[in-house]
Amino acid sequence: MSQTPPAGEKLQKILASRGMGSRREIELWIEDGRVAVNGKTATLGDRALPDDRIEVDKKNVDLKAQAHRVLIYNKPEGEVATRKDPEGRPTVFDRLPRIDNQRWINVGRLDINTSGLMLFTTDGELANKLMHPSSNIDREYLVRLFGEVTDEIVQRLLSGVELEDGPARFSDVVENEEDSGQNRWYTVCLMEGRNREVRRLWESQGIKVNRLKRVRFGPVFLPSYLRTGQWVDMDVAETKSLYRQCGLRTPELNMRQPRERVKSKRQEQKLRSGGRSANRH
Repeated sequence: MSQTPPAGEKLQKILASRGMGSRREIELWIEDGRVAVNGKTATLGDRALPDDRIEVDKKNVDLKAQAHRVLIYNKPEGEVATRKDPEGRPTVFDRLPRIDNQRWINVGRLDINTSGLMLFTTDGELANKLMHPSSNIDREYLVRLFGEVTDEIVQRLLSGVELEDGPARFSDVVENEEDSGQNRWYTVCLMEGRNREVRRLWESQGIKVNRLKRVRFGPVFLPSYLRTGQWVDMDVAETKSLYRQCGLRTPELNMRQPRERVKSKRQEQKLRSGGRSANRH
């Protein structure tokens, strides 16, 4: 005898799809007793129907479908990938555009000494899919190394080495043949985003990483015209490709606002490429 599936959707999925935060963030809110359904404090695993009343911190949540945005940000070194920093250091959120009734969610992190591509979205469901290991989304980095990189070292890094948090490996390692001297540039790819994983892989072989920059996340490349500290809205085609790769239906998209378009045109005149517009905050 088949069982009737539980009614409604899980709370964290509902709130993430409305731009409240990532699924993991919302799960923590539920554990802390900050979420209620129809006046009753929610617990992990609870579900809700479209006509239910959901509250976060005793404030009603608008359950109407939200239009979402996805940003590409060129992170400079020296910024931390957290919303607030107890040491008062600049964060990746400081330069992002302000939005109403939603939150920017960072897709993964880069450490303070790593620069390059970061993705931000208002869609918590998309962020969850992009960060989940089952999505098998690869990341590509440019890395400058100090030390002799032998064929044996490259083979070990491709085959896999044991780190303190488990086995890890690169899916690709390519040397920049134009380099000379002790500092050499390589392009590397890996299929996950554990903390400082690129650095730790090289360090396991006695190789020091001097510079590290992420240039691609799945199908999304860092635009060559986007300077450090600038962000740009992903265009519709790129955004749809990202949703397809995650197996998600593309929701209504909120592209750049008119005032931001005017501002970006002025800045675009200063950029070599006129393909898309970039902003700075």
